[in-house]
Amino acid sequence: MSTAADLPLEDRARLLTGADFWTTAAAPGVPSIVLTDGPHGVRRQVGDSDHLGLNAAAPATCFPPAVAVGSSWNPDLARRIGGAVAAEARALGVAVVLGPGVNIKRHPLCGRNFEYYSEDPLLAGALGSAQVQGLQDGGAGASVKHFALNNQETERMRVSVDADPRTVREIYLPAFERIVTDASPATVMCSYNRIDGVHASENSWLLTTVLRDEWGYDGLVVSDWGAVRDPVAAVRAGLDLEMPHGPHSTARIVAAVRSGELDEAVVTRAAQRVIDLTRWAPSDDEPAPDLDAHHALAREAAAECAVLLRNENAALPLDAAAGTVAVIGELARTPRYQGGGSSHINATRVDVPLDEIAARGSDLGVAVEFAAGYGIGDDADDTALRDEAVAAAARSGVAVVFAGLTEAEESEGFDRPDLAIDPQQVELLRAVAAAAPRTVVVLVGGGVIELEPWHDEVDAILEAFLLGQGGGAAIADLLFGLAEPSGRLAETIPHRLEQTPAFGNFPGELGTVRYGEGLLVGYRWYTTRKIAPRYPFGHGLGYTSFTIEDLVVEVTGADTATASVLVTNTGDRAGSHVVQLYVGGGPGSVFRPRRSLAAFRKVELDPGASTTVALDLPRRAFAHWDTPRGDWVVSPGDYPIEVGGSSADIDGAATVTLDGDVIVEPLGMESTIAEWAAHPVAGEGFRTALAGSAGGMPVDQLLELAGSMPLGKALDMLPGPAGDEARAQLEAVIAGQ
Repeated sequence: MSTAADLPLEDRARLLTGADFWTTAAAPGVPSIVLTDGPHGVRRQVGDSDHLGLNAAAPATCFPPAVAVGSSWNPDLARRIGGAVAAEARALGVAVVLGPGVNIKRHPLCGRNFEYYSEDPLLAGALGSAQVQGLQDGGAGASVKHFALNNQETERMRVSVDADPRTVREIYLPAFERIVTDASPATVMCSYNRIDGVHASENSWLLTTVLRDEWGYDGLVVSDWGAVRDPVAAVRAGLDLEMPHGPHSTARIVAAVRSGELDEAVVTRAAQRVIDLTRWAPSDDEPAPDLDAHHALAREAAAECAVLLRNENAALPLDAAAGTVAVIGELARTPRYQGGGSSHINATRVDVPLDEIAARGSDLGVAVEFAAGYGIGDDADDTALRDEAVAAAARSGVAVVFAGLTEAEESEGFDRPDLAIDPQQVELLRAVAAAAPRTVVVLVGGGVIELEPWHDEVDAILEAFLLGQGGGAAIADLLFGLAEPSGRLAETIPHRLEQTPAFGNFPGELGTVRYGEGLLVGYRWYTTRKIAPRYPFGHGLGYTSFTIEDLVVEVTGADTATASVLVTNTGDRAGSHVVQLYVGGGPGSVFRPRRSLAAFRKVELDPGASTTVALDLPRRAFAHWDTPRGDWVVSPGDYPIEVGGSSADIDGAATVTLDGDVIVEPLGMESTIAEWAAHPVAGEGFRTALAGSAGGMPVDQLLELAGSMPLGKALDMLPGPAGDEARAQLEAVIAGQ
């Protein structure tokens, strides 16, 4: 195979833009390869190409999207899904799968939240890293996306994000950083949006300073489809491959090199990365994937991802005593199992919830009756359908109502206007709950919805999100207790939209979106502000019960620790529990959220069994981004450690004391009186001098009054020789540092 240095400039420049919608350009000795959409399956289009899932694609297994996998809290599951997707990708001639998406769920209205894992960067990074490892171990290159600060669909191709450096580093970059450093993805996909006015595709700070210089990334940076505005600026900033194809980009790059505007070495380096990417090309005789096994994995994964939010009076699981089960809701018969847009998979088969529930009921001698309850579209007679459903509910022992969002209400390309579901569905839920002896609600959709005002009127709520092609069977298994609910929320469910952290700062205005909530994204907002959401981050019920006891935290270094807890299944059936460990607050002068997820582990235990779970707390669990220093810092002092079953349900607490980073800041005349007094070297002498000149006022009181004043300004106010003498003495201290 050729190297970039062997090729003429025109060929090198041609390699930097796609040949068509899904393939890279070829050059002498360099084959083209296919990149195509994921992340939860392979969207290999066989006819006309597009980026919005409008045209037909080859059949492939539709696994649960990231919105569901996030709730599994299981990196091994993400890894197994990645491996299965890789096998199908190679069989379909695909070298690189465009996924996973690890953008933070900043706001619940983002129309693409179904493609993202979580509102928490640690959880998103752990799951994304596992999926990349599964993909690449299976022989397909990954493309972690969308880098970075791409958290809405409104004006997504040009909105400029205004976020402070600490927020960027602590919330929006860590998931990408972990995947890059732990899993070495074949590609990183830059996003559409601007950051501080500069498009991500042309942002050298993002693509070179952070990604390559700081994180050591040596793979290829590809644009999101259509994200490049200026191909010369993009290549100079660190972009290697413009997709899909820029008809004029090659000529512009060649002209820029010949005019001296663009360094030819930059083009050569980018072209070599494109050549290196071809190592992911599948062979012509890839084995056919085992689609039956993949469907079984999709079903298994779906069962692990659903979250049991509510289960009053043990309404679930259903059993023979239920008598007749009324299944209500068109979404039970016409299932929604994936999101809309570029990741839309042509599923190999689809398990329909209604059919699967009827089959399980038949096995138990439980009769199942169906009523649509509402229509999908504008031509349905919702009143008549509702009346039919209420009558069925009244005849039943339990009503299972499927409700949620249709694809017309959420998709890539637009953000939702509110958290509500169709008012017709709300009326149906309340009417059925009033008529049925027991009411179970199955929620379907790619994002959280408002559960008011019907929440307290129903007995159980199973949050199914979007569960992929095996979701129908998984839902039936969960309802009848053939599978144990083990999902835990990866995002907070609020009572109402006005309660959410970014309310008033989403989706922005006049071309800019300000991340005014700062670090307080998701559960960090609710725990710090002491606002009780409807359901907290990490919440989820099961059909058994667990205890978490005996929290022990041990210091293992100046800025690291380990924690251990005893977890016991106190119920009468096997089940899973997610141990969640949070670091709260902390020392130092910077603001910190009340709780930040620092470690987690999902454990499965038989009835009565116990296990000790050990959790590592590395330096970054305690560090904050020091903006003036441009680095991570661990402040010395005490850190609260809490462990529990959600961000709001804490089972144990401890405190760990760390030596941290002892930083001696240089002093100057612009340093405040308080900074001089607190200095580890000069502070004691300075406080003594203050005591001698304070006229009897206690030093602490003087610091309260004048501590924020720059010392130089205070000396300017001293009269005559006294001020001159004090200034000379302090200038000597400054010079001796």
